[in-house]
Order: sequence, then C-alpha cells, then structure tokens
Amino acid sequence: MSTHGFTLAAEGPFDFAESLRFVEDWPATSTLAPSDGTALRFAYNAESDWRPIGVSVRAAPGGVSVRTSRPAGPAIRAEIARILSLDVDGTGFAALAAADPVLGDVLRLRPGLRPVCFWSPWEAACWAVIVQRSSMHIAARVKQRIAERYGATLDVDGHPFVAFPPPISLVEAGGLGLPARKEEWIHDLARAALDGVLTTEHLRGLPPSEALAELRGLPGVGPFTAGLILIRGAGAPDAFPGDEPRLFAILREAYGLPEDAPPAAYRKIADSWRPYRSWASFHFRATGYQVRQP
Repeated sequence: MSTHGFTLAAEGPFDFAESLRFVEDWPATSTLAPSDGTALRFAYNAESDWRPIGVSVRAAPGGVSVRTSRPAGPAIRAEIARILSLDVDGTGFAALAAADPVLGDVLRLRPGLRPVCFWSPWEAACWAVIVQRSSMHIAARVKQRIAERYGATLDVDGHPFVAFPPPISLVEAGGLGLPARKEEWIHDLARAALDGVLTTEHLRGLPPSEALAELRGLPGVGPFTAGLILIRGAGAPDAFPGDEPRLFAILREAYGLPEDAPPAAYRKIADSWRPYRSWASFHFRATGYQVRQP
C-alpha cells in the first residue's frame, strides 16, 4: 500500500506488546487482524467517512507509529488513538493500585495494558448481535464471512486484509448466515449508525448512564450489549454497566463477595476506580483474575 505515517503518544503507562498479545487472543479481531508479534495490522471503515482504510501500527518511543493506506486527518487519527485507548490520559490509572490492593495485583499481571477497542461502535454492535447464543469462535467465523462478502479488501504491508462492511452495505443485506431475527437487528443497527447514534462522537458526548440507556433502546441490544458497545466500541474510559455476569463472577472471587451480592455491591467497588472504571474492569476480564491467593 502507498503509506502515510504519523505517531501517537501515550500519556501514562502503555505497553504496545501487551496490546498485541491481547489482540492475538481476542476472537473478535484475531481472524481479521492476525499479528506477527511486531505490528498490529487491520482494515476498517473509518467512522469519519465510512470509507475503507488499511492500518499498520508498531511500537515507538513513548507510543506507537502508524502507517495508513490513505491520508489520515485528525478524525481518523483520533479513531486509531481510540482503538488503542491512547486518546485517554492514563497517568492516574496506576495510582488506583495504592487505594485498591486487589486491583493492584491484577495490574501487575499485565503492566501497561490498555483496553483494545473494536474498530468502531458500529462493528462492536454487530459483533454483539452475532455472538448472542453462539460461541466466540463460531461468531468470529460468521463475522469474517460477512466481511468477505460485503467488505473491501485492502493491502496492508503486502498482505490482504478485509474490512468489516460499513453500515450502508448492510442496511438491507441478506445472506448474512444469521437467523432472520439477528439479520433484522443488523439492518436496524446499520440505520442507527447512519443516523449518527452508533458513533463514538455521539456516545462519548453523553454521560455514561444516558449512553447506556439510549443503546438499550436499540433492537437486539440488552444491558450487557450496551456496555460492550459503549466501553469496547466507543472506548468510554469510565463506565460501569453493572450487569455483566462474567465480570461479576470475577469480582466475587477477587473481593470475596457472597454469591447473592446485589449489583450495588459491585458498583461500590467500581466507584473506587473512577475515572477509569472501564479500564479496571477490562483488566479483570483480560486476566480472568489469575492472581494466586496466599
């Protein structure tokens, strides 16, 4: 690809190698963005114009260096920064460990790891629908097939990468390999994206509670899905949806909560993580709370 380069700086701790390690193990991206351990390469449709763009990211002093297949203005640079959570000042994140030793143990497992987000809230919403009542690995194959049928293929560092299709391509698309109800949900989500609802700018511009409520009003979007779209799609750094069974189970083990602990007990723990509630939750999920107890 003909490339255009720029750098993104990290404010606070950041380890790009940890980001690569996460992507390699994350079914939602591992099929669309395989890594060779040195670079993160992917193709996606930029939210700013819904046109495809190829991206190659490598570690650089104090952040990352980025090459793109077409010129990247401020909007696209901001999107790539969001994907790697480099759009947030993480200086105070490590300080949370002093106030919460349990979180501190978790952070020491993967120091410098920041949330790696979906390429867009739109793609996060589609993934959330596809994966419902399915395994992540099966859902990843379905998502890949949809991308291959309706998305664009771009050259990134001499390798072909397929971009998940933009909303306009799926508004009325059939043959997605999904149950009819899920296909209708995808169509509805595509309309919401084109209307500006499923965009980072819109969702990050609302208080987290309002964004979650608005997302829950979309077809096929429940409490867990809404949290996924806001946190891992739009990259909101300080949201805690308070309705995620896997995270609750991890927190119960980590903090010794009873099985019947109410949601308020988890929210109380998360309140001590402000303004990085999303980041702290991400670390607990990413590690599965693998801290050995004495």
